[in-house]
Amino acid sequence: MAAEGLHVEQRQGRWELSGPGAEQFGLLGSYLGYLTDRSYSPRTVEAYAFDLLVFARWLLSEGLALEAVTTDALVRYLAACRTAPVRGRAGGNVYSIRDGRNTGYAAKTINRRLAALSGFFSYREMLDPSVRTPVPRGREARRAARGERSGELAHLRRPQARSRLRLREPRRLPRALDGDELRALIGSFRTQRDRAIAGLMVFSGLRSAEVLGLGARDIDIGRGWARVVGKGNKERRVPVDPDVASLVQAYLLAERPETRSTALFVVAKGPHRGEPLTPAGLRTVFRYHRAKAGVPAGHPHALRHSFGTALAEAGTDLAVIQALMGHDHVDSAAVYIHLAPAHLRAAYDAARARQRAQS
Repeated sequence: MAAEGLHVEQRQGRWELSGPGAEQFGLLGSYLGYLTDRSYSPRTVEAYAFDLLVFARWLLSEGLALEAVTTDALVRYLAACRTAPVRGRAGGNVYSIRDGRNTGYAAKTINRRLAALSGFFSYREMLDPSVRTPVPRGREARRAARGERSGELAHLRRPQARSRLRLREPRRLPRALDGDELRALIGSFRTQRDRAIAGLMVFSGLRSAEVLGLGARDIDIGRGWARVVGKGNKERRVPVDPDVASLVQAYLLAERPETRSTALFVVAKGPHRGEPLTPAGLRTVFRYHRAKAGVPAGHPHALRHSFGTALAEAGTDLAVIQALMGHDHVDSAAVYIHLAPAHLRAAYDAARARQRAQS
């Protein structure tokens, strides 16, 4: 019962554990504050908060103190994650049942939980070097960590050792929407605000958080540019389609309510009218229109993937795709080449033509 009473909450912009037994997990809250101070994405900190909550609840159910966690305990926790019932929502987290499963979380979810623990135990070791991390280290990653791949001295960065405590994840290509799906989904939007949001995703490749982070002054409607702050607070400028710029202008002139908020996209009605649109609010908008348009795959990120695929099909240079999409590494942009059937077909036909000429 004590484990179920434990929860996480945000106070003054910081996540912390509360409820019965929370006093023994104070260091977890300290670690979350440390991530916030290091300018980690708010969504990453929130995800880690719930991941650490799940681990803390498991420790309480096992009668195990945080200080007594060993590698063996982490292995048992991994096994518990693989066999835990998936109910849809628990402890504030939303979980999906995939491929008919109702037990065991996806490998990606489990690896994220283990990454949160690896970061926490490294933080604890940093504070007290005499307390070693129980997370076993494996061989070095094939390349440097994401944050170390750019800059003048990036070629000198050494890959860090990866944790041996992780699951093999199936390699899946991102899902892009086809033309009919895009037309159906975007056609279902009725407000200038929602059309502008969808347009910035599908024609400028913005992430959900990037769209929600736009300020009213970040869009240069006349010149057709947007100032975007992406992952890791990295800033970039992206072109804005003229039709999308017109939607933004119409929204600002006719729809956007009077507000003191500097956010571009705000709530249009209800008790929170004029407040910045939240991630939950954006998910609600897309959830409604996915059902209305009959496009189950119409998630915000699918619109961004459609933009990346369109660039690849047009034969856009990988470095340009990387810059427009805000990727840290060109490898992330290369995935869109695999998503572009027209691009692949053209390259295949050209190769076959050379083979025929030589035979």
